[in-house]
Amino acid sequence: MTAIPHDYAERVYAGVLGKLIGVYLGRPFEGWTYERIMKELGPINYYVNERRDVALRSHHLVVTDDDVSGTFAFPRALADNGFPKQLTSKQIGQAWLNYIVEERAILWWGGIGNSTEHTAYLRLKSGIPAPRSGSIELNGKTVAEQIGAQIFIDGWAMVSPGDPEQAAYLADQAGRVSHDGESVHAAKLLAAMEAQAFVERDVQKLIDTGLAFVPKDALIRRVVNDVRDWHAGDNSNDWERTRVLIAERYGYDKFLGNCHVVPNHALIILATLYGESSFQEAMRIANTAGWDTDCNAGNVGCLFGIRTGLAGLDAGPDFRTPIADRMYISTADGGAAITDAVIETQSLVAAGRALAGAPAIAAKNGARFNFDFPGSLQGFHVHGGSPARLHAVELSNVSGHSRTGERSLAIDFRRLAPGRVARVATPTFFDKEVFTMPTYQLVACPTLYSGQRVECRLESDIDSGPVTVRLFASVYDEHDELVQIRGEAQAIATGSEAVLSWRVPDTHSYPIFEIGLEIETSDPRGVDGALYLDYLTWTGAPDTILKRPDDNLSTMWKHAWVNDASQFQTRWEGLRVTNGSGLGFIAQGSRDWRDYRVTSQITPLLKSAWGLAARVQGRERYYALMLDVGGRIKLVKRDHEEMILAEDRFEWELDEAYTLELRLRNTEIRAFVDGREVFSVRDEDKLWLQGGAVGLLVDTGSISTRAVQISPL
Repeated sequence: MTAIPHDYAERVYAGVLGKLIGVYLGRPFEGWTYERIMKELGPINYYVNERRDVALRSHHLVVTDDDVSGTFAFPRALADNGFPKQLTSKQIGQAWLNYIVEERAILWWGGIGNSTEHTAYLRLKSGIPAPRSGSIELNGKTVAEQIGAQIFIDGWAMVSPGDPEQAAYLADQAGRVSHDGESVHAAKLLAAMEAQAFVERDVQKLIDTGLAFVPKDALIRRVVNDVRDWHAGDNSNDWERTRVLIAERYGYDKFLGNCHVVPNHALIILATLYGESSFQEAMRIANTAGWDTDCNAGNVGCLFGIRTGLAGLDAGPDFRTPIADRMYISTADGGAAITDAVIETQSLVAAGRALAGAPAIAAKNGARFNFDFPGSLQGFHVHGGSPARLHAVELSNVSGHSRTGERSLAIDFRRLAPGRVARVATPTFFDKEVFTMPTYQLVACPTLYSGQRVECRLESDIDSGPVTVRLFASVYDEHDELVQIRGEAQAIATGSEAVLSWRVPDTHSYPIFEIGLEIETSDPRGVDGALYLDYLTWTGAPDTILKRPDDNLSTMWKHAWVNDASQFQTRWEGLRVTNGSGLGFIAQGSRDWRDYRVTSQITPLLKSAWGLAARVQGRERYYALMLDVGGRIKLVKRDHEEMILAEDRFEWELDEAYTLELRLRNTEIRAFVDGREVFSVRDEDKLWLQGGAVGLLVDTGSISTRAVQISPL
């Protein structure tokens, strides 16, 4: 068993935050030159997303971005394949095909021969496996040596604490899905540095560790050595002087393509050397130096986060509070899109421990919101609304006030008066503003649904006055406006504790945007005090119907579906799915849906294969009851390849409605058509699909239905 550092989880959390901070800092002026940044913005010391000179591009701080989505989606290949020590490029390429929705998710879809990742995706889709999909032989040197392999490596490093050899191996296998040559050399070097940063702080030693995985004759090695030499000979410690030397020898004008790895790798080494032990200085250099700012700052941020820990992140300006841990991972596994730094840290730590042969751990029994890392907010924020009604609240992460963990979320509601309410919440879906985010589309499902039971534990401060607390959720209505639904109020006395439990009522197919707490008092004198949120979580499959909820007055419900079909239309019956060539689907739900029944009355409109899917974990991972053109009915498991679990003859007709049903409990799967059981099987494979969304499938044709119904077993 590989030794796991005692502070492994917290250092991964710092690395994840460092990645997010760097990306969000650099995103608004990505592609700008140093000269333009200095002229229009000046040195980058803090977020500039709301500055007038960049807000036209994007005023959002937390955005959908390939640097974030790819970094945290592709390492899911480890769990999907049972955490093999020698994960292969082919397996990671399969993860691309599973998690990427073509033209919609993760990547910059700039076209073949223009976008390296788009080119590689088309190779994979056409049946060319990795690593050939990203090879110089197939795609040419210019396409293969752009920056992408480098920007996606951080996850591979964070599952390899103190093991640079494993990190470099995984970065090599992952990089070659889409890139080759110098791009992969740069990815391996940086991954090894980040992995070693868990156990080594000296920058020069980290660079030496990375160089050990780069060929002697590689251009990347020469770049790194040049920057080191320029830094060593710089008595004035002037990073801008060295930046000029980099631009003269390795600038964008020296390389073909949109975003070559070499110039940007040079700036990463620049920021690493001159940043010394300061996260803030490294961020200022990486962002002010220009070129691919979000990518470079994201990599540097992760490296310095791991290396300096949370104390390093917190040593200067408050980069963390505006983010509040929030992030989007836009993939075909839509239930995992609305996420945060704690959730993704826990996933990476689980993978790292599995690879090291260490037992799994789960903070607060696996609660979704556990606040167990210092400073973590997990998206919780003070809820907006009418100032005449809502009371000002302060949120902070504090030690104690937890039954099974170490920390909690403090909700300070000083001078709360009767008739006013203190309200805090965290997103479970996205708001309408995401449609104005540039470049990268967000593909996502809500994380909370009708019928699921929400639970949280609270403690009251010993100095607090008596209050009543209730859970609430904000739900989109027929006009795509938010309305609140509420649980039962519960009194909490001074110095006491309470566990609140609420079964979310029927939202009539409208998506839930957020979950939170409302705090009120009836004391005519008003109250001072604080509540401490130990955890908030929910469990079980929903009890709900997914359908068009009104006469096409609203749209947010439609965006709750992952759409991997040519057309997803909502006229006529309600849901009509069309795919022009090959297999397409729409899906909704998340992997915490495990044991449930899913039913839909489906009408085939064009003679082809079609069916109902369950435990959907992306484009290439699900169970499905399928009817095909040959008059067959099949129960299949798809894990990149289709495995027939059971099949029989079944004659069906166009324009006839058939009620398909799947019941899944642990490894048992039962299938029904029009109420008659047609199959009952068990999937005893060690990689059986434990949970996932529901979906409608159609192969080169069209199907329609009024609704998809889900209920727990």
